[in-house]
Amino acid sequence: MEQLIEQVMDTMTKAGLVQVEVSARHVHLTDQDVEVLFGKGAVLHEKRPLSQKGQYLSEERVTLIGPKGKKERVAVLGPVRSATQVELSVSDCVSLGVKAPLRESGDVEGSGPITIEGPAGSISITQGTIVAHNHIHVPTDVARMLDLKDKEHVSVKILSERPVTFEDVIIRVSDAFTFRMHIDFDEANAASVSGFTLGKIIPHGKE
Repeated sequence: MEQLIEQVMDTMTKAGLVQVEVSARHVHLTDQDVEVLFGKGAVLHEKRPLSQKGQYLSEERVTLIGPKGKKERVAVLGPVRSATQVELSVSDCVSLGVKAPLRESGDVEGSGPITIEGPAGSISITQGTIVAHNHIHVPTDVARMLDLKDKEHVSVKILSERPVTFEDVIIRVSDAFTFRMHIDFDEANAASVSGFTLGKIIPHGKE
């Protein structure tokens, strides 16, 4: 059975079909900010692994506070990072009254401010709040097979009951990646993405 599943997945991959995952609002924290929010000596505790190797949903939750409102019990993802980052959808930004640019994860220079509150304290970051640009994590061998390059922009047709084509999806290539496309809840709702959903990668110039 496992061999059959692997064969099916390999066939889909060769056809340029990628599994689409929905990324809800979440926070990445530094070691120092974990201690401020959860107490001296605090660390993140893994609740369950995510699809990308080494990444996990932690047991810890925080509250995000903006000029117009707040979002409680927001997920914290691990492991810790070198810079604290908050990833929101456009709808989240509107309800919080936060201005956040469309950026790749990790590109936080000049991005939006927000307040993050935990059970032991709070922090107000002057930058670090973004709307994450939709993207595909591509393992190096798959990138070679599909002739995809790191930082290349492609189109992806979502194969759902409400097909939508995203025209500007960023390819990210690494040996450490699992082959997945990530979109936020606004994008998922627009394309009726739920459960197991596939997207068809269409390199620009090859439509």
